[in-house]
Amino acid sequence: MISDANGIPLVIAVGPANQRDEKLVEPMLKRMPMLPDRNGKRRKKPKAMQGDRGYGFKYVIQMLIRMMIVSLLAPRGDRNNPTKHGSGLGKTRYVIERTMAWLSTNRRLKLCYERNGEHFRAFHVLAACVICANRLRPKRRRRRL
Repeated sequence: MISDANGIPLVIAVGPANQRDEKLVEPMLKRMPMLPDRNGKRRKKPKAMQGDRGYGFKYVIQMLIRMMIVSLLAPRGDRNNPTKHGSGLGKTRYVIERTMAWLSTNRRLKLCYERNGEHFRAFHVLAACVICANRLRPKRRRRRL
């Protein structure tokens, strides 16, 4: 999944369980929607991409550089510092982790009940639509009694 800085899901891809995560990066980047930036100009690609060590292969980082996207991916296999662990992203990784938690609040996504991959992806897209609707809905004010 690719989300924006606020945790709104932009692109969702579901692959087989035996496929590594970084294989879906390029197809997801190609499916990115046109988004307006702060100045109102529409752009197709993100300015930067973050991810944990599962995405930090050299060829993925080089692909992002070729696409002129700033790579904030944690490099995989740092032989200079073998004791270093984690993504190294600190507080900024919270956004995607929170979005994944929002997705997993849906019962059908916690455990895969579907036999067909298209159905499983459809439930992910439906859950993303619910997340977007909840984020767009104005917050209710509490009444004072």
